[in-house]
Amino acid sequence: MNDFLEDKTWKKLLADQWEQPYMKELQSFLVREKALGKVLYPKEKDLFSALNLTPFDRVKVVIIGQDPYHGPNQAHGLSFSVQDGVKTPPSLKNIFKELEDDLKILSPSHGCLNSWASQGVLLLNNVLTVEAGIAAAHSGKGWEIFTDQIIKLLNEQKENLVFILWGSPAQKKAAKVDTQKHFIIQSPHPSPLSSYRGFFGSKPFSKTNHYLVSKGLAPISWEIK
Repeated sequence: MNDFLEDKTWKKLLADQWEQPYMKELQSFLVREKALGKVLYPKEKDLFSALNLTPFDRVKVVIIGQDPYHGPNQAHGLSFSVQDGVKTPPSLKNIFKELEDDLKILSPSHGCLNSWASQGVLLLNNVLTVEAGIAAAHSGKGWEIFTDQIIKLLNEQKENLVFILWGSPAQKKAAKVDTQKHFIIQSPHPSPLSSYRGFFGSKPFSKTNHYLVSKGLAPISWEIK
C-alpha cells in the first residue's frame, strides 16, 4: 500500500508506520474487503493524494475532513474535494458560498481542490478509505492512528501552520496542536445541517491569509483553478 505514497519526505517521515500492528491489520482488512468483491473508494492510486500533492515541506494550511465521499467517481484522496466533472456536494457548495462572502471569489464550475493542495493546503481526511455507498464504513479500522501521526509530525516539526477545523470531529482530531506555534480556526461544519450555526460568516480564508502574511509567508490563492 505504501507504494502509492510517492512523496519522498512523507515516505521517510511515515516509514515506521508500515510495520506497526495497526497498519498490518488495516492492510489485511482492506485486502479481505476487496476479496469479498466490495468496491472501495478512492482508487488505490489516489489513496495518498493529499500527501503526494502537498509535500511536508510545503504544508502551510491543514483542513481536516472525516472520510472519503462514498458515491461513484467522487473521492480522489483530498478532503471535501471531488473530481472534475462530478456534481459539487452540499458541504463543498457551502464552502464556496463562504469563500464568495469572505473574499468575493465566485463559486467555481467544479469541485476539484487540487489548486489548493498544490499551494500547501493539506486536505487530510481522518479516514482514507470507504466502502461504496456506506458512509464511515472504515471508521475504527486503523486509519485514524495513521492520520493522527501525520498531525503529530506537523505539530512538532513545523511552525506557523493554520489548522482549519470544521465541526467537532476535526476539532477533537487536532486537540493536541500547540496553539503557541500554530493558528487554529474553528467553526461548525459546512454541512447543510450545521452551516447556519456559525460556519457562514466565519471568514476562514481571509483569516488564514492574514495570519500567513503576518508570519512573512505567501498567502493562499483561494480561487479554484
